[in-house]
Amino acid sequence: MRAVVTRVTAAAVRVDGEVVGSITEPGLLVLVAATHSDTSEQAEVMARKLHELRALRDEQSCATADAPLLVISQFTLYGSTRKGRRPSWSAAAAPEQAEPLVEKVVEQLRERGARVSTGVFGAEMAVESTNDGPFTLLVET
Repeated sequence: MRAVVTRVTAAAVRVDGEVVGSITEPGLLVLVAATHSDTSEQAEVMARKLHELRALRDEQSCATADAPLLVISQFTLYGSTRKGRRPSWSAAAAPEQAEPLVEKVVEQLRERGARVSTGVFGAEMAVESTNDGPFTLLVET
């Protein structure tokens, strides 16, 4: 699995103009994707990494600071631009494989006590965020 994690002071995701998920205090905006070889175990590891990642101010994590996460699926994280001008999506898992893995990450975060908001899998989403830093990391399992 792959995630792009941005430290934010606030973030929101809209579908059809309606806010479906948001965080209104410092936390993490997480764009997450799965590839063909990913498993449920990797989703569990991703959740642990995201919750314990010391990416907040003063080397805090969402676990230690009780900071929220906004998790949004984004298959384009597995896009390849190595050849030509058109991205290839062949490394991204099919929706029927990716959706349960993204849901597993969210479920595992919540089981760990994290406050999690989400987007809508497969929907056209508009994401707004106020970056803090800026501070952005790539996290892989």
